[in-house]
Amino acid sequence: MSKTAMIRVRTEPELKQEVEKIFKDLGITASEAINIFYKQVQLQKGIPFSINIPNETTLKTFKKTDAGEEIIKCKDAADMFRKLGI
Repeated sequence: MSKTAMIRVRTEPELKQEVEKIFKDLGITASEAINIFYKQVQLQKGIPFSINIPNETTLKTFKKTDAGEEIIKCKDAADMFRKLGI
């Protein structure tokens, strides 16, 4: 079957540039990536990855960190685990 249907989308220029570089590194075009996505939606009868609405705790955490509040900085993973008491 020939590929003749067109898809037009608008996206942020920075996002497009970054993602197209990733596609290039993967050796595929944006069209090929979109076709892969469409095929996976068809095969799985839905979005091929989970999409979740953040719960109230997560939303509060996002708001705090966006405001620069309650952020704990760690030197490395060992320091993080020590601070977490793990």
